[in-house]
Amino acid sequence: MKAVVYSIKPFEKEYLAKANEKKHDITLISNPLGIDTVSFAQGKDAVVVFTNDDVSAPVIEKLKKFGVKYIATRSVGLDHIDCDYATQAGIKIANVPSYSPQSIAEHAVALMMALNRKIFLAIQNAKEFNFSLDGLQGFTMYGKVVGLIGFGAIAQYLARILHGFGCTVLVYDPYCQDFPEYVKQVNLDELYRQSNIISLHTPLTAQTKHIINTESISKMRKDVMLINTGRGALINTVDLLHAIRNGRIGSFGADVYENEKRLFFEDHHNDEHKDQLLQSLMNMPNVIVTPHQAFLTTEALQDIAAQTIKNLDHWQLGECTGESCACTVECEDSKKNREKPIKPIGVDIMY
Repeated sequence: MKAVVYSIKPFEKEYLAKANEKKHDITLISNPLGIDTVSFAQGKDAVVVFTNDDVSAPVIEKLKKFGVKYIATRSVGLDHIDCDYATQAGIKIANVPSYSPQSIAEHAVALMMALNRKIFLAIQNAKEFNFSLDGLQGFTMYGKVVGLIGFGAIAQYLARILHGFGCTVLVYDPYCQDFPEYVKQVNLDELYRQSNIISLHTPLTAQTKHIINTESISKMRKDVMLINTGRGALINTVDLLHAIRNGRIGSFGADVYENEKRLFFEDHHNDEHKDQLLQSLMNMPNVIVTPHQAFLTTEALQDIAAQTIKNLDHWQLGECTGESCACTVECEDSKKNREKPIKPIGVDIMY
């Protein structure tokens, strides 16, 4: 297979090279895929993309003209790909169906603890030799109520961690049928009303876009901590900022942002014009935003690289990619996967 890998980062190269073992002719480029870079795919069988690449209909049309037959994404989520148009163009799609959900769950906990115990303020003060305890008061996790919206693999690992802290774990997921005894299934309004902390673990769909907005925030506890390691557009950021400024939300931690495309994964330190909405959000003392790094562990990178090469292996042999087949039409080998109900809430989005 001849493939071009877009948006490659230095930390990925070693893992992809080791997984590939020179089986496929792979070109690695740091440029994101877009209408101005699609020409790099000319003469290739496949393109390998990431979450911030532009895989819209106009780009897919160019890929088709260049002879590309396959799109592999180094992510679970597919919201950056126009899957319907790719199917019409006869291009097959594969994703990485699962990788190290523990990595994202642990990052969600890190955000919770950093916000709760005022870690960044404490570090900043200490570096200035200010060892006063003023403004550093937090709370114990033990006995607190944490609500999880969505109960896929990431949320399930997170629930185990929170149970270990001694938290009461509430879950809203109308598509999940099997819950462990240490979580309580509730409706969304009850989750909003009871939770000290709310963590988002649902994929981005038409139904879940801006699920967190002024109306839903009004149902939450006034001092609620909100965590998002799912997708940025699950939250209406304008409504969120307004709620934080007005004291409706106690603190906010996120690894994603709804306008992060062409922003995250790159250094914009010297940009003259910066995203004002994001800058206003990050200027709040009770907000932490990390740059979509929850997936960034050795284990996750190994899993992503291995599955990406495995997808190319299958295509080279003329086989369906099986569990990772993300085509919108059924093929013989993926039919069993398509018979499983698609769960817009109970499937986690990773990276």
